[in-house]
Amino acid sequence: MNYSIKYTIPILITFLILSCGKSDKVTNNESSGRNEATSNNNLIVISKAQFQSENMNLASLENISFPTLIKTTGVIDVPPISKAVISAKMGGYIKNSPLLIGDKVKKGQVLVTVENLEFIEIQQEYLEISEQLTYLKSEYERQKELYDEKISSKKSFLKAESEFKKIKAMHNGLHKKLKTLNINPASVENGNLTSFSTIYAPISGSVTHVNVSTGTYVSPADKIMEIVNTDHIHLELKVFEKDILKIKEGQKVIFRIPESSNKSYEGDIHLIGKSIDSDRVINVHAHIDHNIKHNFIVGMFVESDIIIDDKTSKALPENAFVDVNNKNYVLVLKTKDNDNYTFIKEEVIVGNTYNGFTEIKDNSIFKIDSQFLLGGYQLISEEE
Repeated sequence: MNYSIKYTIPILITFLILSCGKSDKVTNNESSGRNEATSNNNLIVISKAQFQSENMNLASLENISFPTLIKTTGVIDVPPISKAVISAKMGGYIKNSPLLIGDKVKKGQVLVTVENLEFIEIQQEYLEISEQLTYLKSEYERQKELYDEKISSKKSFLKAESEFKKIKAMHNGLHKKLKTLNINPASVENGNLTSFSTIYAPISGSVTHVNVSTGTYVSPADKIMEIVNTDHIHLELKVFEKDILKIKEGQKVIFRIPESSNKSYEGDIHLIGKSIDSDRVINVHAHIDHNIKHNFIVGMFVESDIIIDDKTSKALPENAFVDVNNKNYVLVLKTKDNDNYTFIKEEVIVGNTYNGFTEIKDNSIFKIDSQFLLGGYQLISEEE
């Protein structure tokens, strides 16, 4: 009996100590009160409270378009007909230059006035030639009439005809010169001479450069200002030789102005160059969607993607995937009740990523109505 008690008491004490330790561990776990995720192999369970507090969401597989792209760069430009460089037809001093960069002008509007005393000399010469022309025309008609009636010699008639045609050519030349200088010949014939030549806008648009001020002397080779009409703005893209055979007219273009914003705009290929420059690139002309409201400026640098092919695949938002040790995983909803969400961790093979979505190549392993956890990176990484 004493032997039995001797060995029984230590066993009971050991049992009580172990029981107390286990009880303390359970109590500590229960008292923590945190909504932690728990797992068992590939199963991950999170509480509804944790799901809501961490702003987690569920997503389903979507049919997303994944285009094949050729990346290019280029600039915003306008056709040559929409750009005008203003210069003087003859040298002179700028008398009036009221416009500033950014001013809008209409075709036919006064741009600048150029002053030169030589303009008066041209008008004087025109008046003298006009007077001679009147006399020589009359003499020519008289000689022709006499010659027809066999009264005057052929030599006299031909001389009168030659003088008349010579002065008429000079008159026409001076008349054109005055028109080019925007000086009205009819006004000159009425005795109104001027030392000013007015330059008018050849197109409507906006002033992009002004290179003169009042009093500046300009020659015909000097650029006074530049006007650009942005109604027909387009893209001039540079495509490398290796990609050019994949480019076709009508293909869609997505472009951005990286220095201004991340916003994307659309257009389409309109013309493809037929020669390669020294950098082994080809110029490609693309039209911008006319429905786009923009404030593009000629010369802006653009980055663009030319869509040469398009396919639709099953995909999920990028934040549904977790890359752990070069393997990609998703969390698929298995069950949910009033308290918990249970997910299965599945390894997947991913494809292309575009516009915030990533393609799942082996999507046949999932059901059509499968739901996936977005933002489960911490849950998966903690298990690895």
